[in-house]
Amino acid sequence: MDFAQSAIDTAQAMVAHLTLYEDILSSGTRIRLPVAPRMVFVVRGSLSIGEQGLADEDTWHGCAAVNLEGGNRSGAMLWRFDLTDGPPTDALAGEGLRSSVKLTAPLTTLPEGELLFRGDSVAFPPGACAFTHVHQGPGIRCLIEGGIRIDTQGRSTTYGPGGAWFESGPDPVFAQAAADRTSRFIRVMILPRTLVGKSSIRYVNQADQDKPRSQIYKIFVDAPIGFSTSGTMNAVVDGEAGVR
Repeated sequence: MDFAQSAIDTAQAMVAHLTLYEDILSSGTRIRLPVAPRMVFVVRGSLSIGEQGLADEDTWHGCAAVNLEGGNRSGAMLWRFDLTDGPPTDALAGEGLRSSVKLTAPLTTLPEGELLFRGDSVAFPPGACAFTHVHQGPGIRCLIEGGIRIDTQGRSTTYGPGGAWFESGPDPVFAQAAADRTSRFIRVMILPRTLVGKSSIRYVNQADQDKPRSQIYKIFVDAPIGFSTSGTMNAVVDGEAGVR
């Protein structure tokens, strides 16, 4: 038995995870999502979540178990960001459904104190960059259009549409957008609750503090979340589902 790997697996089982799934629903396909704080982003198509209808680039957030149904004319492709208090559940399966895990990450750098589930988008004009920076919590990003190069932890990786990556928060990151087109990604981060409605970015180099920034942000959800004393994830505190 590999005791070192067993110890790693046990430790990860006790750590919250953020997971990005890609779900493709055929027209009329129905699925049920389990209880979890989450944000759903409609990449394309249409569907209903509970009693609410969504279409291209709409978002939905909530924490209760909920039914999804692909739109009658086109079905839908979704990016679903789920927060769990341990390793993620498997991708969904069923007739008329293709589901896969795009990326999952243990959240070992969660900030102390009360927490916030933020879903937003970040857009860059052609050739723009985000100077070397950190964030106040971990998160997953997925590029919806354009191209972007991410430099962090001694590595440089370029992503195209559909590419997903994880940022721990405290590890410095430099981002360079494609020179010839607008670039934009969808993001979910877990942040200190004091940042409701506020930016989480901190620039590493003093010389960059006052430079003009070209990023355009759109917040879809800022929802309080919490853990019990046992480390188990509690429901979204405000208890409300929402569409943006």
